[in-house]
Amino acid sequence: MEKYNNFLRNITELIEKGLFTSKELQKEVQNAFKFKVERMINEFNLVSREEFEVQKKIIAKLQKDIIQIKKKKNLEKKNLLKILTKLLKISG
Repeated sequence: MEKYNNFLRNITELIEKGLFTSKELQKEVQNAFKFKVERMINEFNLVSREEFEVQKKIIAKLQKDIIQIKKKKNLEKKNLLKILTKLLKISG
């Protein structure tokens, strides 16, 4: 908060001295705001909508692949159990 107050104090002094026009002030405030927003975005490790959608599609495909693998594994287990059951009947 102190940095913000110092910033405002400095801007006020420059305006009073006539060293800053309103256009320059507007540009300075915009640049400061853009810098703050970019810094916050970088801190949160945010991604663009496009990157998010790509990752969402990749995850959906991986989930489908996992489901197919599990189904195949279960089918193989059932087949193995049938074979083992037959072998036990034959030998028993």
